[in-house]
Amino acid sequence: MRWLLYNLLFTLAYLLLAPHFLLRMRRRGGYRERFADRFGRYPDDIAQRLRSLDRPVWIHAVSVGEVHVAGQVMAAIRERAPSTRFVFSTTSSTGWREAQKRVTDDDTLIFYPLDFPPCVRRAFDAIRPAMLILTESEIWPNAIRTCHARGIPLYLVNARVSDKSAPGYRRLRLWFGPVLRMFTRIFAQSALDRDRLLAAGADPAAIEVTGSFKFDTAARAPLQEAAARDFLERCGIGDGHTVLLGASTWPGEDAILIRIYARLRERFPALRLVIVPRHFEKADAVQAEIERAGFACIRKSKTPTPNFELRTPNSIVLADTTGELMGFHGNAHIVFVGKSLCEHGAQNMIEPCLCGAATLVGPHTENFRPVMADLLDAQTLIQVRDADELEREIGRLLADPAARAALGARATAAVQRRTGVVARVIDALGVAGT
Repeated sequence: MRWLLYNLLFTLAYLLLAPHFLLRMRRRGGYRERFADRFGRYPDDIAQRLRSLDRPVWIHAVSVGEVHVAGQVMAAIRERAPSTRFVFSTTSSTGWREAQKRVTDDDTLIFYPLDFPPCVRRAFDAIRPAMLILTESEIWPNAIRTCHARGIPLYLVNARVSDKSAPGYRRLRLWFGPVLRMFTRIFAQSALDRDRLLAAGADPAAIEVTGSFKFDTAARAPLQEAAARDFLERCGIGDGHTVLLGASTWPGEDAILIRIYARLRERFPALRLVIVPRHFEKADAVQAEIERAGFACIRKSKTPTPNFELRTPNSIVLADTTGELMGFHGNAHIVFVGKSLCEHGAQNMIEPCLCGAATLVGPHTENFRPVMADLLDAQTLIQVRDADELEREIGRLLADPAARAALGARATAAVQRRTGVVARVIDALGVAGT
């Protein structure tokens, strides 16, 4: 009765959402592509490829972050067992484009089937996987039941339960519990995620807290750091200066940092501000903010090279070029992590911590909750409530270089201790080398 009710409700919800799907197909041509995949029906060439595979590993991810997690798992398995073939599934055109960057010619990319029993059965019949690996919060009951019924090992990696989802999971324990107990193993990002999964009815013996995969993605970039150092020196920012970096800032945060900088530079004349906005197409607006505050704007994308040289204390650097943030992290003394003060979610705070910068974040860090729990527990960064507290904490770090350096050193050590998550998961999956 439980599964009959689920399938009826799922069917009703899908029919209600069908106009939305059709509209997306019209607006975004990529969504129409391979639409039959969602019903477990594949083009002839894909069906033939699937028939030729000998028990591939099926791995599923949706968002850009989850696709990155899946990519890490695939790379680690390939390193140990190079002959492994993967079927990579996703549900969105964005996920599809990201997945294309990570699959090889030996792998097969498909859209994940709708969670209707006939669609799921057709997909499993076509793929015949050796195992199914789901990422983060991808819990599809009919696919999970099919795995369990066919004796296919089933794993949930980098598992998380959001603050929003946790109460619902707990209330529906009698329904979620049997589903969660069908997983062979669940690898949770944090103890809090483990506790929430247990409250939803998961098997305690099947859950292991491995930490977040995000720790394994952080790596210093010496070439980028050298290039950023050279650029800053040509801007007149050298060894005698203290660099405050606004990393991946969002609208509103740039103006706050500029106001803080304008006040603090009177007490700390060696302070210099560098802003790296999250969306480079908004660099014009950031430049306008800088100039309204009475500063010159040194905009990296418009700076002549290689003979450019500008030495003026009355300027702010706007780094609006792609792929260079890690280089600036490696040259910053204090870093404010964006999308955490004026927006919800936060950007990556692991990277500046790894580089030894004194790192500050705002109150909104939902996208990195397990990471934040780990780093706060290790006393490796500072979380502020508002702009006023951000200014006070930056001022305190500027006034106490020893405390600033100690905070950065703790941060580097904490990140280094937490690496190796992917390897531990692959060990638990039982992937043997060849």
